[in-house]
Amino acid sequence: MALTKVKDGLVDQDLTIVGGTVNNSVIGGSTAAAGSFTTLSASSTVTIGGTALTSTAAELNILDGVTATASELNILDGVTSTATELNILDGVTATTAEINYLDITTLGTSEASKVVTSDANGVTKFDNGIQEESTAVTSSSNAATLNLRDGSVFTHTLSENVTYTFSNPAASGYASSFTLKVTQDSSARTITWPGSVDWAGGTAPTLSTGSGDVDVFVFMTVDGGTTYYGFTAGQDMT
Repeated sequence: MALTKVKDGLVDQDLTIVGGTVNNSVIGGSTAAAGSFTTLSASSTVTIGGTALTSTAAELNILDGVTATASELNILDGVTSTATELNILDGVTATTAEINYLDITTLGTSEASKVVTSDANGVTKFDNGIQEESTAVTSSSNAATLNLRDGSVFTHTLSENVTYTFSNPAASGYASSFTLKVTQDSSARTITWPGSVDWAGGTAPTLSTGSGDVDVFVFMTVDGGTTYYGFTAGQDMT
């Protein structure tokens, strides 16, 4: 085995081994054998197949325990997202199907099984109409409340004389409107309307008195409920 000079038992410069054994594995020569080494140390550059390694040991150790295949790692090839952009997904529990609800064709136009959006002007077009569940009103101790957060169509079958309260209209500057269908009892019941209702001519309508008679009223406010404009849409309908 040819060696370079050593000083005090330590290698003073690069050491070239042209033949011999390490850990009983033959190295060097024209036909090198595969070796199995307990520890391989290098004070300078390690070259594999003519390519110098530039990674540190710490960087290489990141791969310790990785079980991904080359194909799985290649999924990352071409990803341009930043860590901040990827962190947007932190905590997201939506399924693929739920995220696909956001995949719309045109802003402001409704689509089946998609989220509803508005266009650049804040306008939404509903291609197939709107369906709303009506809200049944009941009275207790001669009082009943129409909560406008519950909807815009209310029905009430009278069982006693009742005083109405209208609650939770839109803020002033926004419109709230709703329809009330009243069905008369077998006894002629009466309604006391809120004082904020302004009826045409200043007089509230008289309810139909026949058992099962239906009266329909429409109300609208644009000042947060300070004034409700009341209209009779129809009466004595059975």
